[in-house]
Amino acid sequence: MENINAIIDKIRNTGVSLKGKDFLLTWEKSRNELDLVLLVAEALKQMRANNISTRVFDSGLAVSQFRDNSTRTRFSFASAANLLGLAVQDLDEEKSQISHGETVRETSNMISFLTEIIGIRDDMYLGAGHTYMKEVAEALKDGYAHQVLPSRPGIVNLQCDVDHPTQSMADLMHLINHYGSADALKGKKIAMTWAYSPSYGKPLSVPQGIIGLMTRFGMEVTLAHPEGYGLIPEVMDVARKNADDSGGSFSVSNSMDDAFAGADIVYPKSWAPYHVMERRTDLLRSRDTAGLKELEKECLANNARYIDWECTREKMDLTRDGKALYMHCLPADISDVSCKKGEVSEEVFEQYRIPTYLEAGYKPYVIAAMMFTNRFKNPAEVLEKLLVRSKERVFE
Repeated sequence: MENINAIIDKIRNTGVSLKGKDFLLTWEKSRNELDLVLLVAEALKQMRANNISTRVFDSGLAVSQFRDNSTRTRFSFASAANLLGLAVQDLDEEKSQISHGETVRETSNMISFLTEIIGIRDDMYLGAGHTYMKEVAEALKDGYAHQVLPSRPGIVNLQCDVDHPTQSMADLMHLINHYGSADALKGKKIAMTWAYSPSYGKPLSVPQGIIGLMTRFGMEVTLAHPEGYGLIPEVMDVARKNADDSGGSFSVSNSMDDAFAGADIVYPKSWAPYHVMERRTDLLRSRDTAGLKELEKECLANNARYIDWECTREKMDLTRDGKALYMHCLPADISDVSCKKGEVSEEVFEQYRIPTYLEAGYKPYVIAAMMFTNRFKNPAEVLEKLLVRSKERVFE
């Protein structure tokens, strides 16, 4: 229990509260607020491991709205809600009145009467996902102001076109546990690199989330991609500023080998170029199927020019002592013995498969911490009460 109590003391010492504050972009939060979420996530994880109940709700919903496919994040959200005692309800737009003209304002209020948290994944349209979440936030604010809602549900960004905060925070938690502390990350070199994939159209939010968050912790962040595969310029500016503020660094390279050279951590991940995502958004909105097929053909041909951008054993040997930590948000496009190319060779992935699964395992606790800190002004006090309650219960 000493360890959990020590974490609770650190939570108290952050001196900040996130009650009533949505979690949309990591760079909107202060360093102390990020620390608060990470510490609460660690406390919840340890309490779970010690069979201490963290069910702080007797009733209430956690509503999920996935506008794109998901495995890890969908189940992590459900696990997080269950961990805190909330029931999960998925908003299936095809089974709702949205297709009949129901507005965002109306839908947001109608699903929120007994809802504590709304988790949204909306990463398909560049320039739309983050905007949609802010529209939902305003609708909830309006509903609460007019006493339609007894309380204003919090919103957690489960991935948008700009950021993937639950992923990047889980990745950060993985690194903190791997290296021993957040301070130990200072000066560590992480290579966030584009990698070849036999598909196109993957969102920019994972690499943007990584460069936007890891630069907050004094890390030496290198973003590497072929020419023309750049990210949203405003997010690049955020990463540069974060690096300046934290004493870390942020650089951009057009060489995967250069990015891997001396790296402590590598994160090879496919994404579509910024300008391609802009075109794709226009085509999706206009339902131009022929145009989408033509764009896909064009993009796959362009990707094929960079088929050597793959995480192989030879590239891993370029890293610090050849022993860098490989990370990925999963699922990874794995190349196999039949010479099918992908983001990572089968040999490398198998070597790091268990670490990547462990990396994914932090996400339920991060999401639960985002929920927890949104609903409670004093998380340390609530966690202490849970410890007291656990002493009064008998577990097998």
